[in-house]
Amino acid sequence: MVKPVICADKNIGTTGVDLPLGLTQEDVPARFSENCQAGERYESSIEFENSKKMRSSAQQTRCEWATSDPLLTAYHDKEWGVPVHNDKRLFEMLVLEGAQAGLSWITILKKRENYRTAFDDFNPKKIAKYERRKIKQLLANSGIIRNRLKIEAAVQNARAVLAVQKEFGSFDRYVSQFVGGRQKLNTWKALREIPATTPQSEAMSKDLKKRGFKFVGSTICYAFMQAVGMVNDHTVDCFRRKVL
Repeated sequence: MVKPVICADKNIGTTGVDLPLGLTQEDVPARFSENCQAGERYESSIEFENSKKMRSSAQQTRCEWATSDPLLTAYHDKEWGVPVHNDKRLFEMLVLEGAQAGLSWITILKKRENYRTAFDDFNPKKIAKYERRKIKQLLANSGIIRNRLKIEAAVQNARAVLAVQKEFGSFDRYVSQFVGGRQKLNTWKALREIPATTPQSEAMSKDLKKRGFKFVGSTICYAFMQAVGMVNDHTVDCFRRKVL
């Protein structure tokens, strides 16, 4: 917030500087008053622009699923559908999408920071070394989804990611092949039109399973593809579709 330009105290000048003892506001040269008025106009213009931006953001048309919770809205506006090429980030989303199985995405978003802490910021090299004691600790952690199969899947998937990196050079290079190496732009007009799976997610799921990955069904794979920008599934009226 910009600080007010003029102080009501008669011993404070319009420049915001203390006046010499004995002088009043009337003793200040006119040019200072003019400068002060210009400052007021500048302050008002900043407040107006900030207010306009806030109104504009609130009035933006978004995908239908992103309007029910501020956390979902922020995720939609800043992350969902943005192409990701960092292996650690890709692994994070694969783990979180697997953890979502049977649950809502907002549940996972609310626990995301807990997951990052509990799973060593999704470093696959560290997670691949998790043993029984660490898994037991994770099962006692109320900040994450305490499902043994999902936790064990995260550990197994970390090991599988390392194997993929060794074969393909990066996990990013491996997953991108399922969309031909570039983002697929779709033209859905409504949420109900967006499929839960596609031939590409089917192919990805099949190959991941062959490589030992867990919790990578076709539906999870397509949600992953949407999240990391392998496909752009923002509806045609969504403001984010045009900027990705």
